Amino acid sequence: MFKNALVSVSNKEGLVDLICPLARQGMRVVSTGGTSLHLQKAGISVVEVSQQTGFEEVMDGRVKSLHPSIYIPLLARLNKKADVKVLKDRDLAPFDLVVCNLYPFKDAKHQGKKDLVEWIDVGGPSLLRAAAKNFEHVTVLCDPEDYQGILDAGEIPSLEKRKQLAGKVFSMLADYNFCIADEMQKESQKERRNLYLKGRFYTDLRYGENPGQKANWFQLNKTGLHQALCLQGKELSFNNICDLDSAVSTVREFREPCCVAVKHNNPCGVACDSQMETAIGLALKADPVSVFGAVIATNRPISEEAAQILSSLFLEAAIAPDYSDSALAVFKSKKKNLRIMKWPDLSIYNNNQKEGIKNQFDIHCVDGGLLVQDTQNINKEWQKDWKYIGQKPGSSVQSELLMAWKVCAHLKSNAVALVSGNQTVGLGMGQVNRISSVEIAIQKWKSFHSGLSIPVMASDGFFPFPDSIEAAAHVGIKWIIQPGGSLRDQEVISKAQSLSVNMVFTGQRCFSH
Repeated sequence: MFKNALVSVSNKEGLVDLICPLARQGMRVVSTGGTSLHLQKAGISVVEVSQQTGFEEVMDGRVKSLHPSIYIPLLARLNKKADVKVLKDRDLAPFDLVVCNLYPFKDAKHQGKKDLVEWIDVGGPSLLRAAAKNFEHVTVLCDPEDYQGILDAGEIPSLEKRKQLAGKVFSMLADYNFCIADEMQKESQKERRNLYLKGRFYTDLRYGENPGQKANWFQLNKTGLHQALCLQGKELSFNNICDLDSAVSTVREFREPCCVAVKHNNPCGVACDSQMETAIGLALKADPVSVFGAVIATNRPISEEAAQILSSLFLEAAIAPDYSDSALAVFKSKKKNLRIMKWPDLSIYNNNQKEGIKNQFDIHCVDGGLLVQDTQNINKEWQKDWKYIGQKPGSSVQSELLMAWKVCAHLKSNAVALVSGNQTVGLGMGQVNRISSVEIAIQKWKSFHSGLSIPVMASDGFFPFPDSIEAAAHVGIKWIIQPGGSLRDQEVISKAQSLSVNMVFTGQRCFSH
């Protein structure tokens, strides 16, 4: 097995279990500072780095392993006579194992620690880089998850395995450097000039959007949709994940108990109510045709009664902060193929001052590049800039307008949302002209909810012509919320006034292409 190891870690998880049996087999261990003390407490004989270098640690440990007596044994090519002679002339034994991980800069950043510069590792990356470069002769371990595999093998890893471990090192170093660069440039560079993306493989998917497309799932952050636990049902498909993400994004707009149904990446039913069960029932009835095969998201736990409602029709998946035991029993007996996802983070926003916790940016792939934009947040702060044409709405109408506006932002443009009370009653989206979206939304309202009170209407973009106002007024709609900004705004306003339609101009567009 290994003869000479260099060990220097911040994360000491599993270290003694790795080094102890190897040391008993005669492996020499060279180590630094806190790592050395940790190993010695476990009864492992250790050579201090300063003994090998003849140079004591200085400047609070900033300089300890950066020395030729460390890097010559790390980088020596044992198939090169000249390199072997250098080792022999200096009485140095080559390292064949390096165990090293880095100061946890990312954790320190997330914890808001001060003086982050002191969490930037210098010696560790240098050791890892040197060892990984010399993978033909050195096994390098940067992840405690790899320790047990080395012990189980009971022998020096193959060249292929050493190369794989070296690749893992360079990947980890890239992520580490990206994190530091991002932090360093955050204050001095308000505008984006460099984009650092490092995705960690999470899982393979059966296929992509269509069966002929290969697909994988990568995580960019520790937190996210990948944290959701699948409590029952088949594995998630690419399209399931897209729909769940859309549903989660929409339901997080609301503090009150809310249910969102999504089909083909578009909400098809949204409802809020003080009782989660009522909200679920209203959301499923919002568009009873489109909801077949949808996914649903709620921002409150699912009870047995709610599970009974959800089990009344075919759904692809459900995601919620939690489920009662009796609710899970209902799903198991009635809908065993329904994908049940539990994600406690769905309820975090309830104690958060901001509505809608989202990614900081959106990315779209284009031929040869990426388009990056800030994530649009719809929140109550916008209301202070709203301009009213006609009457000013009362609190109930204001609530309907805000709900319609929030939902509209999650529909594909051109998008129109009709809301009556606390539920959507007609959604039109994805049309290449606005009047078509208006007509679709009205048709759904008339087909499924004609008995409800006349809804308010939201549009994600301005009205280029008065025709949409005429169509809305024709069915009795009296309140419309839209961003404004058309060259024909005055013409649209005049038409609304002549038809006794009140309008709210948000001053903010909410397209979703």
